[in-house]
Amino acid sequence: MEAVNTIEIIGYSASVMVAISLMMKDIIWLRCLNFTGCALFVIYGASIEAWPVAGMNAFVACINVYHLLKLYRNRNNPQFASE
Repeated sequence: MEAVNTIEIIGYSASVMVAISLMMKDIIWLRCLNFTGCALFVIYGASIEAWPVAGMNAFVACINVYHLLKLYRNRNNPQFASE
């Protein structure tokens, strides 16, 4: 039986992180965990030269960062609370 290599572990970890993120009730935790899973998928996809996997997850990671920044801004500035 072959030993599981580091790249496979990154891929499995990414899958677990994305799955766990979808179980979160708190949107901030969801986006943070999903971002982590996406970042791991970018590493995994680039490592195995699966560019569609890396590219799509890089895009989703950017979306997560955008929304996390927006949530942070709204939380710290009451004037934007209605957005």
